[in-house]
Amino acid sequence: MAEIISLNLGKAMEKKLKSVGIHSAETLREIGSKEAVFRLKAQYPSTCVVILYHLEAALQGIEIKKLDSSCKTELKAFFNQIKDH
Repeated sequence: MAEIISLNLGKAMEKKLKSVGIHSAETLREIGSKEAVFRLKAQYPSTCVVILYHLEAALQGIEIKKLDSSCKTELKAFFNQIKDH
């Protein structure tokens, strides 16, 4: 199993993801960026939409600035649905 750090998310994000039950890059790929942020938001209420963008970009293997606008729009809509829960 590949370490989360292999996705270039950094040690702090790796620690947070592990704290919500995501212990490998494969697990993150399986559950996806939305479920990961849903879990993070429950434990870390200050989690913002940019974290969702970073996770999605990492899963796509691209830099955050290369996420296309339609993807960002979809992710932002999802985040707005969960942000008050």
